[in-house]
Amino acid sequence: MSFATMTLPEFEHEMATTRKVLERVPEDKLDWRPHEKSNTIGWNANHLAEIPGWASNILTEPFFDMNPTDDDPYKTPEHASRAAILDLFDAGVAEGRQVLERFSDDAVHEMWQLKDNGVVLLEMPRAAAFRTWVISHSIHHRAILSVYYRLNDVAVPAIYGPSADEQS
Repeated sequence: MSFATMTLPEFEHEMATTRKVLERVPEDKLDWRPHEKSNTIGWNANHLAEIPGWASNILTEPFFDMNPTDDDPYKTPEHASRAAILDLFDAGVAEGRQVLERFSDDAVHEMWQLKDNGVVLLEMPRAAAFRTWVISHSIHHRAILSVYYRLNDVAVPAIYGPSADEQS
């Protein structure tokens, strides 16, 4: 079984669930945070929306440098509307799906690096990097948003089973 055949169903499932969470982003509470050390709802939503787009880099490029010496540092988008956040997410999912469908099993064990100003912070096989930085990282930020929603009386969607807001 190819990596794409094995991974696409999980990607599709997790991205569909993530979209349900992003569809509930409260535009009037984008600046809300539970603690001064926490990121805001808006930052988390934008970050969650950008993650699927990382699949392309992880599966096709040797590294990502978040603070390259010859370019501006990477910056999380700052969309101020649910529609713009969803557009970013949908574009990243579509691109991620296309790249994953074309991904060669010959490249599954190739190493991918995350760098900061040219310094390698971590290195792992592409398959592991995709699973960690696209799938697991999405799940992590989706969970954060779900807690933020609960604290703000925003209905939490069903994720791996019914939520208290969607039980009958």
